[in-house]
Amino acid sequence: MTGSTRSSQGLDDRRKRLLFRCWHRGTREMDLILGRFADAEITNLNDDELSDLEILIELPDPDLYAALTGAIPPAAEHAGVLFERIKAFRAVDHDA
Repeated sequence: MTGSTRSSQGLDDRRKRLLFRCWHRGTREMDLILGRFADAEITNLNDDELSDLEILIELPDPDLYAALTGAIPPAAEHAGVLFERIKAFRAVDHDA
């Protein structure tokens, strides 16, 4: 998979913006991690989770990637439920 499989049609502006930003990170690895998560989960996220995602996507790619892959522990302020959901989602092969 190399790009979004989800249309932004029917999403509110906040979710559209997040979906786009998750797929346009700057590094391909983060595009695939966050983009795939957003494709699958963007409609299911509540307002608090959307806020958490907005904060996470502001982190530099190398730092977020290292935390999501377990190379470094996440900063305490980012180590919440949504971070763990993204980390668990990343660990599953969604192309199978």
